[in-house]
Amino acid sequence: MIINKKINTQFNSVVSNVRKTSELVDCSGASVFIIHNDTIVTEEYWGKHSKDPISRLVQEDTQFHVASVRKSYIGFAVAYAVNKGYLESIDDLIVKYLPSNRMPILNGTTIRHLLTHTHGLTSINGELYREFPSGEDWAYRGIGIDILTQIVKNATGKSVAEILTDNVFKPLNFTETGWYGEINEKLADVIRKADDPIWNASKGVDGDNMNMYVSSRELAEWGYFHLRKGYINGEQIVANEIMDMATSVQSPRLMDTELPQNGYLWFVKDLPARKTEIGELVPKGSYQILGYTGVTLLVIPQHNLVAVRSFNSFGSTDGFDYLADVRGFGNTIMTCLKN
Repeated sequence: MIINKKINTQFNSVVSNVRKTSELVDCSGASVFIIHNDTIVTEEYWGKHSKDPISRLVQEDTQFHVASVRKSYIGFAVAYAVNKGYLESIDDLIVKYLPSNRMPILNGTTIRHLLTHTHGLTSINGELYREFPSGEDWAYRGIGIDILTQIVKNATGKSVAEILTDNVFKPLNFTETGWYGEINEKLADVIRKADDPIWNASKGVDGDNMNMYVSSRELAEWGYFHLRKGYINGEQIVANEIMDMATSVQSPRLMDTELPQNGYLWFVKDLPARKTEIGELVPKGSYQILGYTGVTLLVIPQHNLVAVRSFNSFGSTDGFDYLADVRGFGNTIMTCLKN
C-alpha cells in the first residue's frame, strides 16, 4: 500500500495523550500512527519490546499483540462470507451453520446477535450458559467470537486467516500482520502478571485464537483500507459493500439506549450512548476497535482520518479507567482537528 508521508505537528497533543497512557499502564513500549487526508502525518515509537534492558527497540516493524482488535478481521471474514453468498443473511439462526452442535441453548440466536454482542451466551469452565435472551441486552463475551469463527469455517471451507490472507494481506502486501504459532524478534512481549500468560505456542494460525500481532503502520493501513472502502492505489481490492456492512450499525434495537452499537464487531458511533468506548466528541459514522492490550484503531470518515495507538500492556492497572482513557484518545484527536 502506497500512502504519502508528511509528518506535521497538528496531532502532537495525541502523542502526548498516548505517552501519558503508556505511563499509567504496565507497558514497556508504545506507538502512535495517524493518517489524515490520505497522508501519514504522525508516526512515533518509543520504549522497548520488553523490560529487559537489552530488548529490541520499538520501531516501524514492531508487531504488537492486538487482542480484541482481531475482531475487526473476523468481522471482515463474516462480511466477505455474506457478500459471496456463503452466508445467506446475518439474520440466519446460527444452528443453520452448526450442524454438529444443535444444543437447545443456541435456539433463537442469529449471526447478527453474535456480531453485535447481543447473543446472551457465556461459557464458564467450558460449559455454555445463557445470560439473557438473544437480542434483549448487550454483553462482551468471547464465546460469540468462537462460534463466529466456526460458522465462517463451516460456511466457506476456509479459516478466517485464509480469507484475510487471500483477499487482503497478499493484495496489499501486508507482511507485519498475522496469527503466529512461534515467537520471533519482531513481536513485542506482552507485559503481564506471571499468572496471566497471553502467549501459548500451541495456538494455531487459523485466526480463531488470540495470538494475532500487527505493526502500528499496518494496523493503520487496515483502517485506511476500510476508510477507502476497499479501493486502494487505483484498484478495488474487495467489494465496497463488504466494508459498508462491516462498519455500519447492525445492532438490534435494544431497550437500553445507553448500550454500545456495533457493526460487524466494530464499535460504531451512532446514537449517543453512555457505555460506548468512542469519545463523545467523535462524530457519528466513526468506528473503533479496542484490545485488552490497549491497542486501538479509530476511523473517522467525516475527517478522512485513521488513528492507531499501540501498547504492549495486558489489561488495566489498579484504578485505571480504560473506557475514559480510550474516549480521551478520540476526543483529543477531535480537539486537534478543531484547532
